[in-house]
Amino acid sequence: MCAGAALLAVASSAPGPTAHSLHGVWAALGAGILWGTMYIPYRKAYLTGMNPLSFVTFFSFGELGMMTILSVSSLGLAPLWQELLSARGVIFWLMLGGFVWVIGDVFQQYAAKYVGISRGIPLSNSNQLWGLLWGILVFGELHGRSFSVYLEVIGGTLLMMLGVGAIAFSSATGQEQTRWKEAAIRESDRYGVAAEFVEARMDGRQLHGELKPSRSALDWVLVVLATGVFVIFAAMARVPQMSLHWGPAALLTAVLFLILFICGLALWRTTRFN
Repeated sequence: MCAGAALLAVASSAPGPTAHSLHGVWAALGAGILWGTMYIPYRKAYLTGMNPLSFVTFFSFGELGMMTILSVSSLGLAPLWQELLSARGVIFWLMLGGFVWVIGDVFQQYAAKYVGISRGIPLSNSNQLWGLLWGILVFGELHGRSFSVYLEVIGGTLLMMLGVGAIAFSSATGQEQTRWKEAAIRESDRYGVAAEFVEARMDGRQLHGELKPSRSALDWVLVVLATGVFVIFAAMARVPQMSLHWGPAALLTAVLFLILFICGLALWRTTRFN
């Protein structure tokens, strides 16, 4: 996977349409380091049986809160508000991208919980293949580039996919599973969480006789408010003028929904998203 990423970095740093492509490579490497490190608290939370949906909620509030603080402290409240007003025609598309990202992050959190960081996160990097397909087939990003660039980008991606496949078909040994249980016991003792609760959550089930959580009126109010925010910004949105190939876009969208249905159904049958 690292060798494939190196090939992609070489292809990205070649002379292209931007004057600062190497800066983009460094930014991508920095993002990879930070994204790889943030799974340390994830792991600690899941060893105590935390629900991935709860973790994503905390994560989202933390992310929005931090970006709000940085934006206000950097620009000031009034200039920031003016920036948002001038960009109101595209905010919906940013929100829509975030919405899709959060759904994907929920799946990734279940992966980190049930197969571990060392397997779940590299497997999630199969998004590289989707980025390649959308970039080349739909948006034509490499159109007119040399054969060597195509070879580096496609070859690097396929090499990464070989690493993903190797990880996917690796099995956890008995010793590894024992270490998991020992770590979970230590965390449950440290935070005073019942060992039976932790074991049930790690298995994706509820305790015998445990009441299923019910939806309150407040839950539905939050759903309505969140939906209303999307509707309001959708009404203000402008459809961007983009050059794309609709045939490959429709095919990739159909495949996306098919895989999403299969993965969601498999996870629902096992965990009921509890």
